[in-house]
Amino acid sequence: MLIRRDDSLLLVVDLQQKLAPAIFEGEQAIANSVRLLNGARQLGVPGFVSEQYVRGLGPSIAAIRDAAMAETTADTTVNVRFFEKTHFSCAAEPGVTELLRSTHRSQVILTGTETHVCVLQTAFGLLDAGFEVYLVADASSSRTAANRQFAIERMRAAGIGIVTTEMVLFEWLHRAGTDEFRALLPLIK
Repeated sequence: MLIRRDDSLLLVVDLQQKLAPAIFEGEQAIANSVRLLNGARQLGVPGFVSEQYVRGLGPSIAAIRDAAMAETTADTTVNVRFFEKTHFSCAAEPGVTELLRSTHRSQVILTGTETHVCVLQTAFGLLDAGFEVYLVADASSSRTAANRQFAIERMRAAGIGIVTTEMVLFEWLHRAGTDEFRALLPLIK
């Protein structure tokens, strides 16, 4: 099953100031989430960013906010929507599933932290809500490698697609030799 640009949305979960320094390979998860936010914006894929209990964990880190707020050079600007939550699962937060459904897209590309808590519970909640869910493994992490690994294994066993950042970008592009492909090359190199 390929990821289709016109049928997918990007959801970045809880890459926040006070939690980020404690995340195993957090720099990679952040950098790849930024790459995906930039690619989504350039290709017109709707993006969403959750923030867990901002008063305690702080807002999203600057790199995520910057990527989400950057303007496109295209005719239209795709806005990334931020929302705060207190439930671990984005799908359990009132109004979020409806917000995602309002895009009329059935595939959710999921990144963020922590893989074994908020990301896992969000993935299961969205799967239960009827979405196809794809976890971007190299854009998601936890405080420990073991928690990340077992969460990925559990999601895979439940039917959630496990993908990488480049898989998503290349599937969104679908072909080489286009202006879109050339525009996204800096995100791939």
